[in-house]
Amino acid sequence: MDAPKPAKQTGQFNLESIANFIKNYWTDYLITFLIAAVIVGADQWAKVLVRANVPLGGDWLPKGLAWLMPYARIRYWYNSGAAFGIFQNGNLVFTILAIIVACAILYFLPRTSRKDWWLRLALGLQFSGAVGNLVDRLQFGHVTDWISVGNFAIFNIADASISVGVAVLVLGVWINEMADKRRLAATAPDPAASHEEVHVSNEDEGKSE
Repeated sequence: MDAPKPAKQTGQFNLESIANFIKNYWTDYLITFLIAAVIVGADQWAKVLVRANVPLGGDWLPKGLAWLMPYARIRYWYNSGAAFGIFQNGNLVFTILAIIVACAILYFLPRTSRKDWWLRLALGLQFSGAVGNLVDRLQFGHVTDWISVGNFAIFNIADASISVGVAVLVLGVWINEMADKRRLAATAPDPAASHEEVHVSNEDEGKSE
């Protein structure tokens, strides 16, 4: 008698499941990749121009905007740390972290509600910023910075995208919490009305006696 054959198990990631996943979520990823294409493209284009036209450590502004120099300027610099020049000499660590963050965002994206557009926008901005700086880290071993405002740390478009993404996320969470509180307040029973009902009921009982 032949030994029973084990039941054929369907793999979790077969062609059908992959096709269904793409069918259900391709628009979500398309929007995120379009946001990334615009931001990463602008970020890399600006960095190429700065590296080609401004000496390292040098400042530049168009002649018509020279009066802004004490407050804002284009200053070519680079860092091997995190955004805004913090944690220097950690390029390898931040390269790995950028890859992890980008993959985590792509994994988490289809698990967010399409109604939470602010959350998806925040994820798209953070993904774009992570990829923009990741390109620099993989290509040069450091990130090119060029936006200098006052005495603030020099940054770039990718850094700004990450910061705006965090701000959108925090603002969205706050707005949602306020909306939930208003909904709860609207559905909660009015204590004053309940007290009046009890008072009227007691008066009716007194009259009936």
